[in-house]
Amino acid sequence: MENKFAELRKRYEEVSALGSARAVLAWDQRVTMPPGGAPARARSMSALARTVHSKATAPEIGRLIGETWDWAQAKGPDSFEAAYLRVLKRDYDHATKLPSEFVGEMSAAASAAMAAWESAKKNSDFPSFAPHLEKMVDINRRQAEYLAPGEPHYDTLLDLYEPGMRRAELEPLLTELSEGMKPVLRAIAERRAAVSNEILKGDFEEGAQLALADEIVKALGFDFSKGRQDRSVHPFTTGFSLSDVRITTWTMRGWLPASIYASMHECGHALYGMGAPAEFELTPLAGGAGLGVHESQSRFWENFVGRSRPFCEWLLPGLRRHFPGKFDRVSPEQFYLAVNKSEPSFIRVEADEATYDMHIALRFRLETALLDGALKVKDLPGAWNAGMNELFGITPKNDAEGVLQDVHWSQGTIGYFPTYSLGNLMAAQLDEAMRADIKDMDGLIARGEFAPPLAWLRERVHRHGARYFPADLLRKAIGKERETAPFLRYIKTKYSAIYKF
Repeated sequence: MENKFAELRKRYEEVSALGSARAVLAWDQRVTMPPGGAPARARSMSALARTVHSKATAPEIGRLIGETWDWAQAKGPDSFEAAYLRVLKRDYDHATKLPSEFVGEMSAAASAAMAAWESAKKNSDFPSFAPHLEKMVDINRRQAEYLAPGEPHYDTLLDLYEPGMRRAELEPLLTELSEGMKPVLRAIAERRAAVSNEILKGDFEEGAQLALADEIVKALGFDFSKGRQDRSVHPFTTGFSLSDVRITTWTMRGWLPASIYASMHECGHALYGMGAPAEFELTPLAGGAGLGVHESQSRFWENFVGRSRPFCEWLLPGLRRHFPGKFDRVSPEQFYLAVNKSEPSFIRVEADEATYDMHIALRFRLETALLDGALKVKDLPGAWNAGMNELFGITPKNDAEGVLQDVHWSQGTIGYFPTYSLGNLMAAQLDEAMRADIKDMDGLIARGEFAPPLAWLRERVHRHGARYFPADLLRKAIGKERETAPFLRYIKTKYSAIYKF
């Protein structure tokens, strides 16, 4: 069986390598490709997607999975071989249910939709993007039907991003989270003027922002010999291998936190991507356990570290160095309060911790309605604006700061948004457990010593790669089930101190 397992690994390595090549094309499309290259890039990515799918679904792979399955499981469920077969079989079963022509169509449509979205966002022109979104919604329905005929479409799509999760489990968590946040948001609203973030507004040279962003992620542990940071229309992370992980950020000349926290967020994803064992390279175990787990890593570094008092103390000298004269009279406490001011905002990625999950609640509501057919794409801007008014009391001035702000639907990733809230919940659970183990956590952060928390995450989360489903990984990491209580405790403690309620 050792020889057959070696043959299976060799076949999968080719699939993985071709997948990485496709990821390079996708990264280039979003970072450096000229707009005119979109049609040709769509053709190239579609052709490569069909090639990858053909090799990934080869009958020989299915045969080898069947022949080595019992042998691998006999080594124990936690063994490399058993985990390898378990994850590969899930991927193979999914892939073989999707016709090659459909995979090519899906790739081409997503590539065209991405280009259309970038143009539409730039010009605040939803009607030009609407036909592409209609196609992506239709493709997602068809994909769900291929994968699980007769099953609820949203359950099937959600499972692609958060393995094992179902809508029936998700909705009570999101409801409990929203209900738990309502009294906090009401208390903040009554005292909103007590905190100012004016020191974060002004004219911040973009080159200095990017230089600072590089310094921050390097300090957190991002290895620039195995990765790079660039600019894109919407920040994202992609990995081609364990030793080549790319992140992007953005800059807003008049709003400094945009680049800082986008970089920290994407760095969290990258640290997870770089943290799997070397033996996972070119295997199905090299990815993360699920996107909720991935988001727990990004939200941990962005918020639980990045918006903490000790991190603000550490960062302030860097701000003074990169932006001379702007922060000379600002204290760490003033900076801490400014980056944690809570107020209704149009842009999800710029939302504070207290309001962020309401953005996810809106998107969850809208994408389930789109998928179920209760909402037409042409009516989406109106539904979006009505939802923003209901949840936040504000209405976007245009579609660029409203329905067009997020990239995900243009990529066809319906079912993805809830993983952000799941990530927040898991981040809070990990933070509580980490602080129980690392007694001087705040002192380490204030001194810029980020290696101990990263090492803790490497041991509890990163080293397992995709070996376990998210719920199983959380139990193994801290012995707990998913719950909202730690996150609600964290938010209530933090914001009651900031706003004194």
